[in-house]
Amino acid sequence: MNKRLSGGLTLSCLSLLPLGQVDAAGFIEDSKATLGFRTFYMNQDDRNSDRPRIDETGQAFLFEYKSGFTEGFVGFGLDVIAQEGVRLDGGGRAGKAGAERAPGAGSMFPLKSNGKSQEDYGRLNATGKMRISKTIAEVGVLRPSLPILKSNDGRLLPQLFHGAQVTSNELNNLTLVGGRLEHSTERNSTDSQALFIGGAANNQRSNEFYYGGVDYKATKALTLQYYYSNLDDFYEQHFFGLVHNWALPVGALKSDLRYWTSNSDGANGSSSGRAEGYR
Repeated sequence: MNKRLSGGLTLSCLSLLPLGQVDAAGFIEDSKATLGFRTFYMNQDDRNSDRPRIDETGQAFLFEYKSGFTEGFVGFGLDVIAQEGVRLDGGGRAGKAGAERAPGAGSMFPLKSNGKSQEDYGRLNATGKMRISKTIAEVGVLRPSLPILKSNDGRLLPQLFHGAQVTSNELNNLTLVGGRLEHSTERNSTDSQALFIGGAANNQRSNEFYYGGVDYKATKALTLQYYYSNLDDFYEQHFFGLVHNWALPVGALKSDLRYWTSNSDGANGSSSGRAEGYR
């Protein structure tokens, strides 16, 4: 059984520059900051096995600052996130023979060399951004929420990705997205590492994940989607989506159709590559 409680507190951002500094006015005036609190309790009891019960509790502090953009043809901005996880109960030591409780192999907190959970862990990351007209480019930490990739927020701290992304809304009813990711920071970690898929053997990894897609609002009620992604030496994937909202006298009926198709890429496409762990 997993229990997750979360709360949020929004703080106002104070202007630090005189109003006469026009170039930075949008940067400050359109900025916002939030401070969130999350208490996460995890209890996993495999009753019919010899494995110890996983029992952990943690408290997270999640601060996020999003700036606006400087004024002018090209606008610049900066987003900052600071996250801290504090152990309230670590649940014993992993790997201890005969133990009734143990931390979840680092599922919530990083593990120390003795198998116990760390008392706390934190992160400080930033994202630089640039805007031209209705197109925004971002470089740094990203938390994508796309049909072909979604940041996992199912533990005390969220998963983070590191790379670059461009989002454009220049054309009416059309949103274009493209990017490249090189590393990720897992939910229970402070450092970044190259990308891999679950089940990959021998710690084979890749630092090239490319993606692109389009959302087209065909009508007020109908949105069509197509996305392509490629994790170098592992797979390539195509996604097709359709979202329709049918207005009813009371409420609406939503249809959300999704189709994925995937193929091997690079080393994963050969028997020798799969033998090396690209599978």
